Amino acid sequence: MASAPSPARVSIYDAAAANRVRTAVLLVSFVFIVVVLAYFVGEYLAGGSGVAIVPIAFLIAVGSAWVSYFAGDKLILAQSRARELGPDEEKVLRDITETLAVGLGVPAPRLYVIEDSAPNAFATGRDPAHASLVVTRGLLQKMDRTELEGVLAHELSHVGNRDIRVMLLVTVLVGTVALIADMAWRAMFWGGGSRGRDRDRGGGGAILAIVALVLLVISPIIAQLIQLAVSRQREYLADASGALLTRYPPGLASALRKIAADTEVLEAANKATASLYIANPLKDAPAFFDHLFDTHPPIEERIRRLEAMG
Repeated sequence: MASAPSPARVSIYDAAAANRVRTAVLLVSFVFIVVVLAYFVGEYLAGGSGVAIVPIAFLIAVGSAWVSYFAGDKLILAQSRARELGPDEEKVLRDITETLAVGLGVPAPRLYVIEDSAPNAFATGRDPAHASLVVTRGLLQKMDRTELEGVLAHELSHVGNRDIRVMLLVTVLVGTVALIADMAWRAMFWGGGSRGRDRDRGGGGAILAIVALVLLVISPIIAQLIQLAVSRQREYLADASGALLTRYPPGLASALRKIAADTEVLEAANKATASLYIANPLKDAPAFFDHLFDTHPPIEERIRRLEAMG
């Protein structure tokens, strides 16, 4: 029987270079979506004001991108209710993390804990020098040492691959697009209808209204599709890199199996931050078309690939 084809090999250096390109694409795409959305909504609400609103929208978009890049990790840590660990807390966790960081050639990240019994973890930050690694209390309690090493090596691989920068920007910017679209929707609903009809009886106002409404509906969807620029392939790469770092693929495979079998929902997680975690923290049943927006590959496939490495 023919064996399944192995995934294409991608080096850490190639991944880091690709993620620098993805960062630029994400920022440009975000600014473009916000500016186009603002133009058409402005034209609908007050004829001829679309062009005047564009510079304001551009400044707002650039400002949001700047905040996302330099302070997005702090926002995510606060939203996740993560508490930074002191130097004398969780010595085993700190020792494993520092040893793996040395092996990977990156600075040891700051360590945080979420006081929740659901096992999970994520890394965030704009680069390895500003990285944070977050684990839940459940992960510390439910994993043995080799499983914990596997999870930490996976997350540190995201740091080494520069995935964390793309993941950080995606999480904050996608949420910002959704917020702006919601605000524009409310403005149109409460203030634009009568003015749109009075402004242009020849049908131009109706066309603008349709374009604006379509943009309001599809902008958050487009933003989530851009989120796929992070690519599910990054999880496979982090799994492989982490397994090579620990030299024990079964450790991470066993950890993923435990996390998948655990039914507890991580209360501090939400739709915006779920993609950061090593596995889906929401434990929600898949809905129609859900897999179109998945940022994690199936855990069963990840485990299969890890077992093939062993």
